[in-house]
Amino acid sequence: MTQDRQATYAALDAWIDAHFNEQVQFLQALVQVPTDTPPGNNAPHAERTADLIQAFGFEAEKHVVPAQAVKDYGMESITNLIVRRPYGAGGKTIALNAHGDVVPPGEGWTKDPYGAQIEDGKMYGRATAVSKSDFSTFTFAVRALEAVAKPARGAVELHFTYDEEFGGLLGPGWLLEQGLTRPDLMVAAGFSYEVVTAHNGCLQMEVTVHGKMAHAAVPHTGVDALQGAVAIMNALYAENTRYQQVTSQVPGIKHPYLNIGRIEGGTNTNVIPGKVVLKLDRRMIPEEHPAEVEASIRAVIARATADFNTQRGYTGEDAVRADIKRLLLANAMTPLAGNQPLVEAIQTHGEAVFGTKPPAVGTPLYTDVRLYVERGIPGVIYGAGPRSVLESHAKRADERLELEDLRRATKVVARSLADLLA
Repeated sequence: MTQDRQATYAALDAWIDAHFNEQVQFLQALVQVPTDTPPGNNAPHAERTADLIQAFGFEAEKHVVPAQAVKDYGMESITNLIVRRPYGAGGKTIALNAHGDVVPPGEGWTKDPYGAQIEDGKMYGRATAVSKSDFSTFTFAVRALEAVAKPARGAVELHFTYDEEFGGLLGPGWLLEQGLTRPDLMVAAGFSYEVVTAHNGCLQMEVTVHGKMAHAAVPHTGVDALQGAVAIMNALYAENTRYQQVTSQVPGIKHPYLNIGRIEGGTNTNVIPGKVVLKLDRRMIPEEHPAEVEASIRAVIARATADFNTQRGYTGEDAVRADIKRLLLANAMTPLAGNQPLVEAIQTHGEAVFGTKPPAVGTPLYTDVRLYVERGIPGVIYGAGPRSVLESHAKRADERLELEDLRRATKVVARSLADLLA
């Protein structure tokens, strides 16, 4: 490595250190605008982000997803942002994508979920770790790149999108489908020290179990949809146990699993439930075929329903019925050969900055990266986060980010961009 390159890396690091307080304040401002999804009214956050980065000389293109499409999707508003930073002819266009939508805070917080409070070197709040942190990481890495390395070719694009929690189809998926962007390489928001090159797929389904409502004083006049739902849930959880014997060959990914995350039903305590709705999440390892997985789940539900009806002697109009609707099908991310320059750059600078070479692994999560990879755009996941997702409390109470991890990840991204655009 030449002395000139080393001097560039040192200058990038110094610029980030000198502007780090500003970077932290930028992240606080982003965290303080709620983006709970559902309900998914996320356009106000996009407007706030565009205003904030305008002060850095970054003009954000605002791409408003049509209202009816958003409503049909189950959300309220989506404005995706693209910030284009062209440097000259030749070279690669590298996209940096982070999502601003978040799951609702839920219960158990000891800090204000949208307070962005700093305590003992950590910032607390929903999306401090996943993934408003990387709005900050990517923005300040690009600012450092332009101030210090001054690339003369290629381009960087910031993609700030707002429906990852619903699957990304109206975020990166919509931008790509509309032909609004076509980068050569991409890096998506991270959540640990690792360079993630593969991830699970996800199938989400809604199962509506129909029975016949009746007064609890005369239960024999009704058909209990909740008991039918329990039979279905037991069958699904039995499948989940079986999945532990199905192993993936991708480091970092173990086996498939299934979760029933939401149950709704009944009208009152003194009424036999006539309808119960289950929402389930089935994570698929990269080796699985999504169509086969969905067919298998549907078959399990059909068998459990039929067995329940047989055991209870329910026939005809008295039989419990299960209607199944697919909510989301997110394919697994598998590595593309062209991602090697990204992996090598991040590993090289991750080792230099953190003192340990970050491994290239898979993750059991699913992300928007698959939408780029499915279109032949090599990508990896890397950004600010702790050593493991668990440490960040992502999607749990008291989500937090070590500010030193934010600083160091920003340096790694800035150095990597300098290499890739050199």
